[in-house]
Amino acid sequence: MKKLTSRKLVEMLKEKINQPEWRFDFDREKDSLRIEDVTLEKGVTLSLPGIIAKWETSKEKAVDEVVYYVKEALIAMKDNQQLTGKEKNVYPVIRSTSFPVESSAGVPLIYSEHTAETRIYYALDLGNTYRLIDETMMKKETWTLDQIKEVASFNVRSLETKVKEDHVAGNVFYFLNANDGYDASRILNDSLLQSFKEKVEGEMAVAVPHQDVLIIVDVRNNAGYDILAQLTMSFFASGTVPITALSFLYENKKLEPIFILGKNKPQN
Repeated sequence: MKKLTSRKLVEMLKEKINQPEWRFDFDREKDSLRIEDVTLEKGVTLSLPGIIAKWETSKEKAVDEVVYYVKEALIAMKDNQQLTGKEKNVYPVIRSTSFPVESSAGVPLIYSEHTAETRIYYALDLGNTYRLIDETMMKKETWTLDQIKEVASFNVRSLETKVKEDHVAGNVFYFLNANDGYDASRILNDSLLQSFKEKVEGEMAVAVPHQDVLIIVDVRNNAGYDILAQLTMSFFASGTVPITALSFLYENKKLEPIFILGKNKPQN
């Protein structure tokens, strides 16, 4: 394909999103695209130059990421989803502490503290996407945060675990990547983490650079820390929903963020 122009990008997004109830408004002067649900009169505005720049290196993946984001955002704006009767569809999702604590409509989102770098939000799975649970949704059905946490915790433990194992410079890297939207959420499965802890020979490090991967490492030498740092930064930069480029040491069932400096062992 020749150089991607804003107009070509708009046409590409229209074709991929293909939702008749959503309106597309291309602002040539601002080089932006507004996508709105005509019934709700709510939507998202995309800055096109940034997407084009990412397309130059990632091609179709860059556009697919935008489509995913738009669909997630607009579906989440609908208020007709209910928790009651859909308890099996409630899951925790990991986000960075810089992630908004309110929805685009200004409604507080439901979340729990996790680490200094991460926070736990809660989502209602809708099939191809999910909606983050906010206060309005929770109170409308008289649920409590404790109920949501309990249900979400149970559901994340029931997720299938697919693991790819790699050996690099004497260290063992495990990648959990089921592509179900909750790969990073598996960091909340204590029994899963403990099962890895019992078999590591060195120190156990954990990373959630973006939403769609959980990395567990059996660090057996200092090279392992350097490789983990580079790997985590690379994943963080390329992920659809970045979380944190920092890794964690897992000890005594707790996660401690670590800063990996050069070829030195990390300092807490």
